[in-house]
Amino acid sequence: MNKRAKFELRKPLVLWSLTLAVFSIFGALRTGAYMVYILMTKGLKQSVCDQSFYNGPVSKFWAYAFVLSKAPELGDTIFIILRKQKLIFLHWYHHITVLLYSWYSYKDMIAGGGWFMTMNYGVHAVMYSYYALRAAGFRVSRKFAMFITLSQITQMLMGCVINYLVFYWMQQDQCHSHFQNIFWSSLMYLSYLVLFCHFFFEAYIGKMKKTTKAE
Repeated sequence: MNKRAKFELRKPLVLWSLTLAVFSIFGALRTGAYMVYILMTKGLKQSVCDQSFYNGPVSKFWAYAFVLSKAPELGDTIFIILRKQKLIFLHWYHHITVLLYSWYSYKDMIAGGGWFMTMNYGVHAVMYSYYALRAAGFRVSRKFAMFITLSQITQMLMGCVINYLVFYWMQQDQCHSHFQNIFWSSLMYLSYLVLFCHFFFEAYIGKMKKTTKAE
């Protein structure tokens, strides 16, 4: 695209973001309802270690849909390239590694999957709704964007906590996982945590300091 004019693609982007927003909202509601039920009736350990999330009549479909959705979500990158926007490392690294890890873990029905998927659905429901509003030309408060990034940071922290719990309970033969999976998952979540914190500082804190100095 270096020597080409950028494509506007506003209407396709609205449709794309809105579709992913609706999909994520339904996914968050359906998986969230299941996880809340398990938490309330069986407790935290069962919600982390129980593999029934992969087999339940409703959660089974949304777990499978989640894994498959990581491939079309790469379309976000296509829009960035065609519209000649800045493609940051965090964006493509996050998309590729989530896809690989999701597919790698789903086949073994790894413990903690219910938490990972539900959190991702929830954050994406808000994030893609924001993208759809922006693409449609609505003026959205900067605080909304900050909230999304803070939600992503919280998600990464929670991912690290869930990995620790899986590892701890795995030692007691109460969680189905293996060290290799926990290692790669922890490395992935920690790298996301560092990158999203860096992005938050650069995008919001750094700019706020520059604006204050300019005034």
